[in-house]
Amino acid sequence: MRLRNLLAAGAISLIVAWWASGAPGAIRGSAHDFSGEAWNHTGEICAPCHTPHHANTSVVDSPLWNHAVTQATFQVYQSSTIQATDISQPTGRSKLCLSCHDGTVALDSFGGRIGSSYIGARGNLGTDLSNDHPISFTYDDSLAARDGDLYPPSATNSGLGGTIGTDLLFNSKMECSSCHDVHNAAGVEHMLVKSNAGSAVCLTCHDK
Repeated sequence: MRLRNLLAAGAISLIVAWWASGAPGAIRGSAHDFSGEAWNHTGEICAPCHTPHHANTSVVDSPLWNHAVTQATFQVYQSSTIQATDISQPTGRSKLCLSCHDGTVALDSFGGRIGSSYIGARGNLGTDLSNDHPISFTYDDSLAARDGDLYPPSATNSGLGGTIGTDLLFNSKMECSSCHDVHNAAGVEHMLVKSNAGSAVCLTCHDK
């Protein structure tokens, strides 16, 4: 019972910290505000992705996960010129994004339910990611040196207060959320982490 209480307290602390950051206000009215969707049986903004109780504890890259996770096998990005050596199946946060955006898992498959409403064509990336930006690969100074057209992430300003490595990478990997903020904190088009005016997001990492 004591452990359960500690876990509950920890979950509540995370929610309070997230709420205090202003994230709910940023999400409200964004593409990830699902509170008014007919398929959302709770009517809540957060519930399709997060829950304070009975969360999927196997998900380590996003707290209090509540949504079914995709089991699809993806066709990943391939190129004769790419220098990254560990491009494989999506992992971490990217796999969570694809748990709606690959079109194989229903939007309303959360809270233990098996849903039946799927993402529309505009947001459906499918399982063929071969023509999308590569994800879930290690982006470090060694890769930047081999590539020649990437900035070293440990020393390059992200434009968000720190370096590429500290602000945009997750376990040293490039993920969907390296460019997109699912909580819409910046409030910019396409839910990007910052404005892409003048290709600013792309040119944060790419030395062109």
